Amino acid sequence: MADSLYEVLGVGKDATADAIRGAYRKLARKHHPDVNPGNTKAEDAFKKVASAYEVLGDDAKRKAYDEFGDASTSAGFDAAKARDYARYQNTQQRRSARGFDDDAGAIPFDFSEMFGRQRGPRAGHDLQATVQMDLRTAIAGGEVTFDIPGRGPTRVRIPPGADTGSTVRIAGKGAAGAGGAPAGDLVIEIEVTPHPRVEREGLDLRLRLPVTLDEAYNGGSVEVPTFGAPVVLKIPPRSQPGAVLRLRGKGVARKDQHGDLLVVLDVRLPDKADDALAEAIRASAGLYTKPVREGGTL
Repeated sequence: MADSLYEVLGVGKDATADAIRGAYRKLARKHHPDVNPGNTKAEDAFKKVASAYEVLGDDAKRKAYDEFGDASTSAGFDAAKARDYARYQNTQQRRSARGFDDDAGAIPFDFSEMFGRQRGPRAGHDLQATVQMDLRTAIAGGEVTFDIPGRGPTRVRIPPGADTGSTVRIAGKGAAGAGGAPAGDLVIEIEVTPHPRVEREGLDLRLRLPVTLDEAYNGGSVEVPTFGAPVVLKIPPRSQPGAVLRLRGKGVARKDQHGDLLVVLDVRLPDKADDALAEAIRASAGLYTKPVREGGTL
């Protein structure tokens, strides 16, 4: 039996939206193709995690999944029609229990209507599609190509600054209308895959930057990678691990708005043993202005 979408993300059915989002980011980062080049198992796991979050990360889709299970993930699934069908089944079961002929005067239920298909002339309905892209592409914008069942490869231009949940609507590219009725639209929802080193917070980006003990204590200028050209960041002397330095305007650009790049200092100690350094660090104990664990009571 296939795992439920909750099991794929490793959370319970009562998990909060924040817990689901956190589990997704952790697993997506773990199985990301950039972190596991050439590992097909990791790639498959990444796709399953992304598919699970596409449903559980959306309140409406999650509600439908909780009610109808895997059937709700089928293309064009209509929750209202599914509820009508459930009521129809209950009515038929009650009629059978009372000894009525199920076919006598019964109004047949068209199961295909659960998936939005109707009989007779009608206007074309919208087609829904989800396209995944990496953070760099979402920030910069550009053309992406993906497959739509029955239509083959489709190319769409994504504007700069897109985020998970952003949509692009292309008029007249949905299902064709009947009897001269207008076609529906193609509605594309964006799913941005997690980056192994950068997190997005609205229009701001957060990057953990490894720095040496010397750079953190004595200060200095270091080169910081960005999705554009590298920039130089000045580190103040005696910067603490976890300190956040802001590079204004180096985050996400959307129309006339620009976010910042938040650089979190990740101080790395030397990984080779050295007696002189060890002795110097011991001698530094008297250089703190106050106890480092002051106020540590929980």
